[in-house]
Amino acid sequence: MNETAKLEPDSPSNREEGRAFSPRFGADGLVTCVTIDAARRDVLMVGHMNEAALRATLATGTVHYWSRSRGALWRKGDTSGQTQTLVEMRVDCDQDAFLAFVNVGGDGGACHTGRRSCFYRKVETDGGATRLAFIEPSTTNG
Repeated sequence: MNETAKLEPDSPSNREEGRAFSPRFGADGLVTCVTIDAARRDVLMVGHMNEAALRATLATGTVHYWSRSRGALWRKGDTSGQTQTLVEMRVDCDQDAFLAFVNVGGDGGACHTGRRSCFYRKVETDGGATRLAFIEPSTTNG
């Protein structure tokens, strides 16, 4: 007998070991999505998807997010030109977070500051002091 068939429909074991795609949106209706450049394998950004953004992403192959600041569905690249074409989507063990591997269009960036990645600073500590250090140069936008 197929192991998946033995699992209860909404049980944690089915969510973790089954083949059914059943995203678990938070109380705010969102799931976190970590976006990774498919070719370079570096993290570009972290965004959030609601059910509409997830459906639009899977239907079109262009990554959509839910903008918490604007309270609106957001197709990446509409204003920046930094489009993201979905290559592969992965879900974590309990289906409440995604990895989106993308091909990046436009200038190759993902950050609204004009940088390639939103993760352009690192946290450094020296004794009791904590500060940020830039690991990606500034741009004309940032």
